[in-house]
Amino acid sequence: MARYTGPKSRIARKFGEAIFGPDKVLAKRNYPPGQHGNNRRKKTSEYGVMLAEKQKAKYTYGVLEKQFRNMFEKAASANGITGEILLQNLEARLDNVVFRLGIAPTRAAARQLVSHRHIVVDGKVVNIPSYSVKPGQIVGVREKAKSLEVISNALAGFNHSKYPWLEWDETVKAGKLLHLPERADIPENIKEQLIVELYSK
Repeated sequence: MARYTGPKSRIARKFGEAIFGPDKVLAKRNYPPGQHGNNRRKKTSEYGVMLAEKQKAKYTYGVLEKQFRNMFEKAASANGITGEILLQNLEARLDNVVFRLGIAPTRAAARQLVSHRHIVVDGKVVNIPSYSVKPGQIVGVREKAKSLEVISNALAGFNHSKYPWLEWDETVKAGKLLHLPERADIPENIKEQLIVELYSK
C-alpha cells in the first residue's frame, strides 16, 4: 500500500505547520530544515508557491501524486467549484472520516486502524483507507476493537461538535456523514485555488 513513510518533522518544518499533528520538533525549531534553514531568504517563484500548496495538501491527507491527480481530475469534471470539490473528496476518504470522528489521534493512525480491519462502514468491514464515504453512511468501530487503548484514548474528551457535517453516537461508537462539508467548515489551511491553477497550467 503506497504511502509517505519519510521524516514527518522535516515536512512540517518545511511548511511551518503541524500538518501531521502536534509536533515537539516544530515547536522548538520553527524554521525550514537543512543547514541554512534558519538563514534562508530565497524568494519563491509563483510556480513554487503553487507547487508547495499542492504538496501540503498531499502530505496533510496522506495521498501520493497519482492518486491526488486522479482526485483532481474527478473534481474538475464535476459541477461546482473544482478546489472545493477536491477538498470535499479528500475529507470524504474513510481514513479522514475516522480521524475527524476522533476514533484515531492522527490520519496516519486512522489509516492503520482501517488497514487492520478495525473499522466498519454500514456494519461491514472496510479496509481501504481511500474508500469514499457517502452522505448517510455510518462509520464505526468493529465490535472486538472497541476496547483498543488507542481508540479509547483518542475518544476520551474529544469534542464531536467540532464538525457539523458529522454526527456521533457514543453508545455504539459510530458516526454518520450527514453531508459533505462546506469549505468554511474544513479547518485545513490549504489554498485550494492555487492547486487548481497549478494543474491548469
